[in-house]
Amino acid sequence: MSRARVVGWAVVALVLMALAVPWFLWDSARLAFGLPLWLWWHVGWMALASAVFAVFARTDWGIGVEGVGRRG
Repeated sequence: MSRARVVGWAVVALVLMALAVPWFLWDSARLAFGLPLWLWWHVGWMALASAVFAVFARTDWGIGVEGVGRRG
């Protein structure tokens, strides 16, 4: 596993964590389709996090856990 892939997934994880809490919507009472906008933020965030995890699980599962070596 290349160091670039490890750093790349670390950056993706940090971005997802930073977006987990919609701090910019804390004082907002706006509604969308009958639900608070902050709730829709969480629905979208969970969909994004699920898609990212699916890609991670298919491509680089075990990164940082399994030893680095030749496959085969």
